[in-house]
Amino acid sequence: MTEKLPYQEEQRKELIGGTVVMMSPRPSVNHNHIVFNLSLLFGNYLRGKKCTPFSDGVDLFLDTDNRFVPDFMVVCDPDKIENDGVHGAPDLVVEVLSPSTAKNDRGHKKEVYARCGTREYWIVSPDEKSIEVYRQDKGQFRFHDLYSQHPDWMLAKMSEEERAAVVTHFKCCLFDDLEIAIEDIFYRTV
Repeated sequence: MTEKLPYQEEQRKELIGGTVVMMSPRPSVNHNHIVFNLSLLFGNYLRGKKCTPFSDGVDLFLDTDNRFVPDFMVVCDPDKIENDGVHGAPDLVVEVLSPSTAKNDRGHKKEVYARCGTREYWIVSPDEKSIEVYRQDKGQFRFHDLYSQHPDWMLAKMSEEERAAVVTHFKCCLFDDLEIAIEDIFYRTV
């Protein structure tokens, strides 16, 4: 007996270094929550402003050998936005790690984003509940900081002084007045 699905999903693809790479057909629940949380956070903040947030599914055309589909990005130059996707480097790119994408997200894609002029790049680990932040420096990314959500059991074992030193908020280099709570990025993840 053949089951009928409500819709047929097309296999998503990226062009990485001139090679077509099949993407994971369905992200995990945690991956989905993180992308949704970022979309909500930046969507509310950027409402009525020049920059535009895009969540997973929008094609990003960087050069003839590299067409990516980032998990999340912010574009502040409206001339880069066309009906078929974004043409040129976004200002912020966020990739949410999965076992099948980690190598490319940390390697080739990171290098291409930097070379093309992306100002800030985040690598989010759902398992570690961490955000690695890299910032543009003359065509390369320099590691800026690592932010992590500490589990309650770990916080309970810390002294009051240690708990007070735990970083719970950070800022994106693009927006001085946007405080990002780490817990908001990982809201509803398990």
